[in-house]
Amino acid sequence: MKVIKFGGSSLADAGQFRKVREIIASDAARRIVVVSAPGKRNKEDAKVTDLLIQCARMRLTGRDAGGEVSRVIGRYEAIAEDLGLPSALTQGFRKDLCARLEGDVSHPERFEDGIKAVGEMYCAQMMAAYLTQSGSAADYVSPEEGGLLVSEEYGKAQVLEEAYARLAQLRDRPRIVVFPGFYGCSREGRIVTFSRGGSDLTGAILAAAVGAKVYENFTDVDGIAAADPRLQKAPALIRELTYEELRELSYGGFSVFHEEAMLPVFEAGIPINVRNTNNPGHPGTWVVNARRETASCIVGVACDGGFCSIFVEKYLMNREKGFGRRLLQIIEEEDLSFDHVPSGVDHITVILKQNQLSEKMTERIKERILRELGADTVDIERNLALLSVVGVGMRKKLGLASRLTTALARANVNIEMIIQGPSEISMIIGVADADGPTAVRAIYAEFFGNEGK
Repeated sequence: MKVIKFGGSSLADAGQFRKVREIIASDAARRIVVVSAPGKRNKEDAKVTDLLIQCARMRLTGRDAGGEVSRVIGRYEAIAEDLGLPSALTQGFRKDLCARLEGDVSHPERFEDGIKAVGEMYCAQMMAAYLTQSGSAADYVSPEEGGLLVSEEYGKAQVLEEAYARLAQLRDRPRIVVFPGFYGCSREGRIVTFSRGGSDLTGAILAAAVGAKVYENFTDVDGIAAADPRLQKAPALIRELTYEELRELSYGGFSVFHEEAMLPVFEAGIPINVRNTNNPGHPGTWVVNARRETASCIVGVACDGGFCSIFVEKYLMNREKGFGRRLLQIIEEEDLSFDHVPSGVDHITVILKQNQLSEKMTERIKERILRELGADTVDIERNLALLSVVGVGMRKKLGLASRLTTALARANVNIEMIIQGPSEISMIIGVADADGPTAVRAIYAEFFGNEGK
């Protein structure tokens, strides 16, 4: 059995629905289908989920959301008409959405989750109807019926362990299951969404629950590239990488696959195959537990900006017990999360996302560190980018750091910091935000230049 998930771009219009039907019908093992809400049809278009969020927020602020409701339902009406589906289906969607918008708004987050989740709900119902009409008997199964129980954390739901046993019964259904992505159901029966992109997570949870042979994730690219195509022209595709490598690249800004979605399939040992709905014959990228080493010692390079560093210096810091703990306690008490903590004998740096730090908070943190820890110096530097250079082939590779630093020097990029974890499959390089794109291209040229051409 295969679990197959389709992203929003794969369901943007009736033509994409037809492609999805052909992909499902081409392999009898594709028994569980997870769908996102319809995405953009072109650059100027809006995603259905974004329109639904607008609907919810207009209602919450006392404004009439009738225009947005018509835009949402209009997307489904256009698809249904082109596919020859009965108009009663979309009329039901309109009635349902209007009723939800008239619901209780005393809990805004709960209300918004209940509205923005219907994009997937309606899409799954429409896909089940279309598959059945086309000769592939299918059933719509909601998270409530299927048993996808999640924590009541609106916008950031976590799957509950008991959900896996409930969802396992899906493998015994005689017809194709069409399941909406992005949300689950709390024990109290309320809709709770995952973070954006959470349909990937839905698919991974279902794959783990039913013991799928493979989790196929169909999107609008042929696979995962070795660098961000927005920064590097025509980057090479990665044919195979490990869960650990993808996790490191996702941290560094890769957005092809929801980073939390790797855990369920990783623990179950189920491979992920990232494919292209518009080019289904392409083998795509495989994400596996272990892989063969390739000619290049790195598998990819990613870049994420908007970081800042809190540099703390104190003479004989290394002899002062509890200094690091007390520094991180200040960070915790200010309700901040951090990413890295590189250190030296007399200094330590905390790296974190700068959007957490207002000017007022910046001054307060500096004052607290100076006063409570007796630091000699506290400097906060903003506008840093972190490059993630990733690959299992990096382990004990002689001369790797030299190649990286030389490539950046040739590109006239100054290095602010270098961090290498004990696993030795990734190296984090800090540079100025403005130098991030140049740094990615320089490293890509060093390790993938010939392959990329």
